[in-house]
Amino acid sequence: MPRAGLSRAEVVRAGAELADEIGFANLSMGLLAEKLSVRTPSLYKHVASLAELQHDIAALAMSQADILIRDAMHGLSGTEALRAFAHAFGDYVAAHPGRYNAINAAGFTGPDDPLLESSGRVIDSIAAVLRGYGIPDADMDHAVRTLRCAFHGFAALQASGGFHWTGEPQDSYEWMISFIDRGLRSTDG
Repeated sequence: MPRAGLSRAEVVRAGAELADEIGFANLSMGLLAEKLSVRTPSLYKHVASLAELQHDIAALAMSQADILIRDAMHGLSGTEALRAFAHAFGDYVAAHPGRYNAINAAGFTGPDDPLLESSGRVIDSIAAVLRGYGIPDADMDHAVRTLRCAFHGFAALQASGGFHWTGEPQDSYEWMISFIDRGLRSTDG
């Protein structure tokens, strides 16, 4: 019998919190059971496997990131939209490094996968930023990948402690946003 009040959503939320605390790679059903004060077999009444839990954490994380990004960008375009996207994305990764790693580790399970749906909305948000700079549809895939790589790379390096030299990483993040903005404004589309 599952613990009273324990639901699949609660298990996934607790798994996401644990991933942020200890690192996604260290997440286990045993540690999650300990966090929830249940026996490990009890978790399998809610999720079939660690892989399913990890996927659900990724779907939760992408949905959270999607909402934050869209809310931040609402009504903005051009430079303001780029900055809003960059800050919402960077803030989410900084606050939830385990969840962000879950997103990057997950694959799509099919056309009805909630992870695919929210991932598509995040890509749409990036494309909206780029359309504000006049990037033509023919170049959109390349431009989306470029922005994603830039922001993901910075976030991954910062989360892993990859900036060991002097200077504040946030100042570099702001510089990068301005650099990208100047580059996007200089394109002919």
